[in-house]
Amino acid sequence: MARVRLSVAERREELLRAAVEQIEVRGVSAVRIADVAAVLGVSNALVLYHFSSKEKLVAAAFAYAAEADLAHLRKLLTRRTSAVRRLRAAVRWYAPTGQAKGWRLWIEGWASSLRDPVLRDVAGDLDQQWKAELAEVIEEGAAAGEFHCDDPMSVAWRLTALLDGLAVQMTSYAGPLSRATMLQWTEEALARELGIDHEVLTA
Repeated sequence: MARVRLSVAERREELLRAAVEQIEVRGVSAVRIADVAAVLGVSNALVLYHFSSKEKLVAAAFAYAAEADLAHLRKLLTRRTSAVRRLRAAVRWYAPTGQAKGWRLWIEGWASSLRDPVLRDVAGDLDQQWKAELAEVIEEGAAAGEFHCDDPMSVAWRLTALLDGLAVQMTSYAGPLSRATMLQWTEEALARELGIDHEVLTA
């Protein structure tokens, strides 16, 4: 059966999805252009036509996956409810669950960013966008009188740092920490940062 001819945008997205899958399976250091090409039944040259190097493919795949997560975060944070409820929903979603495929990709990206300046720039920009989205809602809640906060961005930094650290523990060392305990810790941390009782947060 002949392959359906895809537009440039459709082909690029297909390649990015395949790259994300292969990175999750093989890791950034081991994945090859040939792996992505083989899973789609296309040539290495086609992959390189759209992404001139493995490094650029990996950076684009990382951005593709992270942007999807960022879009979901924005959806949670723009719901028509209180800032406290939106923040709690975001923190609970952000926390790693199940197989944590998304977190494995982030951890792979962080490790590779130490030696790959292209990926470092992409990951750094996306990380700042996450923090900015959380800080904006924290600022809204403070302005509405739901809680008091003089420095929303600092709160966003501390919350994401806690969640990132817990994600590394849960993803890299499966077993020591239950999901229920992790969620309790993150909710308690959020309540402390907002200066409210935990019972108010979970009401």
